[in-house]
Amino acid sequence: MQFIETAIPDVKIIETKVFGDARGFFMETFRTETFNKNCGQRDFVQENHSMSTAGILRGLHYQIQQTQGKLVRVTRGSVFDVAVDMRQSSVTFGKWVGVALSAENKRQLWVPEGFAHGFYVTSEEAEFVYKCTDYYAPEFERSLRWNDPSVGVDWPLLDSAAPKLSAKDEAGMDWESADKFD
Repeated sequence: MQFIETAIPDVKIIETKVFGDARGFFMETFRTETFNKNCGQRDFVQENHSMSTAGILRGLHYQIQQTQGKLVRVTRGSVFDVAVDMRQSSVTFGKWVGVALSAENKRQLWVPEGFAHGFYVTSEEAEFVYKCTDYYAPEFERSLRWNDPSVGVDWPLLDSAAPKLSAKDEAGMDWESADKFD
């Protein structure tokens, strides 16, 4: 596995070796000792799998307690995946990084605790799989507004059309009002 730095050093792109032939392919997507050496000691307790269609934006989500680190990847289709640093003590506080993840490029993204996370579907459909370092706790979940100008995420919107959002994401908090981490 190769761990690639992003503009926010704590967020890492992970590329795995893919072994393929006429029958298909094989790749190792996770190895505890290698991950911990490159990203710090973590225990994953939950894995989720979602399917979304073109133009759907999920996020930007985080939990203010039971904070989740997420190891994310796409198994079908493609997304633009975003992490926003919500840690006030960080030199990259308020900065964001975005990465194209797809079934084709087989990249993964490590989004540590203390980040808001979201993705936008750029293919007809996308299946998204992610491991979490803590359990989902809806009472602690927050949603940062996807298009807050203070953050300035440059989403690659299809045909410049507004994304399809859940009611929760429609009501996302602006940067100034959003809960942040110390």
